[in-house]
Amino acid sequence: MLISFEGIDGCGKSTQARLLADNLRAQGRNVLLTREPGGSPGAEEIRRLLVEGAGERWSPETECLLFTAARRDHLERSIRPALAAGQVVVTDRFADSTRVYQGAARGDLRPMVDRLHDMMIGTEPDRTFVIDIAPETGLARGVARGGAEDRFESLGLGFQERLAAGFRALAAEYPDRVRLIDGSGSPDQVADRVMAAL
Repeated sequence: MLISFEGIDGCGKSTQARLLADNLRAQGRNVLLTREPGGSPGAEEIRRLLVEGAGERWSPETECLLFTAARRDHLERSIRPALAAGQVVVTDRFADSTRVYQGAARGDLRPMVDRLHDMMIGTEPDRTFVIDIAPETGLARGVARGGAEDRFESLGLGFQERLAAGFRALAAEYPDRVRLIDGSGSPDQVADRVMAAL
């Protein structure tokens, strides 16, 4: 299976991806835990271009191309080989992030995002979990976390609100694949909701 975690910045999806990988390993499954942008050497190089620097460093169109390039390398070098070897792949973000960030919140680019995805990726997760929290909470967590990878947090609360609306709309658009998970409470409480939904 290919399982992805999505959500706004600071929603806890990275923690939940790790907890799910740990839970599946405890069941005896062979799991690859990975992330986007990144997850392969070439994609990690592209990651730095995308998550560091000023908020308006790239246009939404350029971002979309960079994310697609990183995702293609990730798919070729990490995801497909792991799936072929019988592993469960748990990824912290995948194509839905590009659909929401560049396709809806940063620009009205969804048709272009979908065309690029169809041409270059052509793969959807078997299950996607969107960790749903209040944008104010996510932004406060992201700012408190600090570090150099704060480019999207620097775009402010209005951007995070557009992201949250975009991810909720995605869950409605793909009801067979996407599960909206209440992100309130402790990490273990959220992890229990993820396992129940899986």
